[in-house]
Amino acid sequence: MRPLATDTHDFPALRRDGKIYVDKTMFIHRLIAGNDTKLFFMSRPRRFGKSLTISALKAIFSGRRELFKGLYIDGTDWKWEKYPVIHFEFNDVTTTSLEEFEKDLADHVENRLREAGYAYDNTKSAHYNFGMAITELAAKCREDGNEKGGVVILIDEYDAPVGHALDDIDFAEKVRERLSAVYSQMKNRTGDIKFLFMTGVSKFTRLSVFSALSNLVDVSQDTEYATMFGYTEEELSANFEEHLREHARIMGKPYDEYRAEMKWWYNGFRFAKEDPTTVYNPISIALTLKRKQKDFSATWATTGRPSMLMNYLKREDVAGIDYMDITEVTEDEFDVAELRNLRPVAMLFQSGYLTIKDYEDGLYKLGVPDEEVRRDLAKTVTGVIADESTAWAASLGVKLLTARWFEFFAGLKSLYAHMPYGSTEDCPHEAAYQRILCTLLASQGIRYRAEDVQSDGRADVVAEHKRGIFIFELKVGEPVDKAFAQIRKKGYAEPYIASGKPIWLIGLSFDGETRRLVDYAAEKFSECS
Repeated sequence: MRPLATDTHDFPALRRDGKIYVDKTMFIHRLIAGNDTKLFFMSRPRRFGKSLTISALKAIFSGRRELFKGLYIDGTDWKWEKYPVIHFEFNDVTTTSLEEFEKDLADHVENRLREAGYAYDNTKSAHYNFGMAITELAAKCREDGNEKGGVVILIDEYDAPVGHALDDIDFAEKVRERLSAVYSQMKNRTGDIKFLFMTGVSKFTRLSVFSALSNLVDVSQDTEYATMFGYTEEELSANFEEHLREHARIMGKPYDEYRAEMKWWYNGFRFAKEDPTTVYNPISIALTLKRKQKDFSATWATTGRPSMLMNYLKREDVAGIDYMDITEVTEDEFDVAELRNLRPVAMLFQSGYLTIKDYEDGLYKLGVPDEEVRRDLAKTVTGVIADESTAWAASLGVKLLTARWFEFFAGLKSLYAHMPYGSTEDCPHEAAYQRILCTLLASQGIRYRAEDVQSDGRADVVAEHKRGIFIFELKVGEPVDKAFAQIRKKGYAEPYIASGKPIWLIGLSFDGETRRLVDYAAEKFSECS
């Protein structure tokens, strides 16, 4: 089996090592071969192949055709001419302080301009040098015989420093100002730019690059680039068949069942409003097939959560949104122009925790892409609620499944108490507390149904696991006895008797004024009771 690429964003190294590369050069050729447009922006979540694409573009504009043998672009009429390439990677620029950021940014710009062949002037600022590099390198390219020549500018994770600083908005705005000084150097030099490709997680429209480059084209939701990042079902089969079948054998699953479960775990990202095609997260596939464990598990999260989202969530009442199903979202809600007024939907969407589920009449329906993301989002939200320092939140699922009720209820009570303001509703309904419970269950990998519809009513939450069925009924301002009375009267346990699993009935009662869990109990269901 050909080796998997799990640890490299270096396209030349990947090709030299014979690792699997899912051919995306058709999309790259579409970008670079057009006559009308040459300045592009693409937003995608982290670990979706943006850096690898930037590396491939750098190799193309460096004339390294040998690296693309057998790929789509090798069979086109691309001329394989060499151009000066300025390649910035801003994800690792330090943001521990403004002084450190300014120094690290200046060093990064200097190093990358020197790599491009520009004689850096240390008596001038980094942004001045960037502007002069564009002018001088473009002139040299034309002097060398390429009359239509110019500079290729590749900017990977252009927004990363701002995202890293979002826990301090004043600082983030200063970081944005320093970056804007660099990006603004392109404004009056577009004639010297052969091609610009800029990637990031979010589109911070107040960064000067968007106002300065009026002809910068955002292709993030374009139908023709919907599957440029991520793997379709067809690409997965065509490139990873041997690995997939070996993993199915190790898991002891029929191949069709294995593929269906893999899709549920890792495929669900939709990036175009007009194209319903969904894709797999590339790093999830690479790590899953590399490890070939006997169970599917979350992999994307093991590569690190986006600091931009984490820093934002620390400032928000994260319990007030039903992340699983968000309807009637307008284009305006994706806007992240104002750092002081960022929208939760925009941050979650651009970080990859929400994706397009449907689009009609100018309105989006959003939801969590897949099981892996569902679990990680739930863990993230639970961790933020619990101040991230409390390890008990991560073990509540085990305590539930092993019926260690004293410990489970103590932890659950503490979880609700950690909510800084409780529910955002003025008059909290059970659903306000239900969201937290569902988030906890999801974070522990426990499947559940909220508002479980039955013949004689709806159970608030029903969680299912191989260890048992757990039926929750929540009350606000009423004793927990009423929760049990309702469960029995409505027969919420009856649909699950045939499962043969132990069934637990759980009542939770909340104080509507303090918004805390004040009473709770659990009992094992018996048909004789």
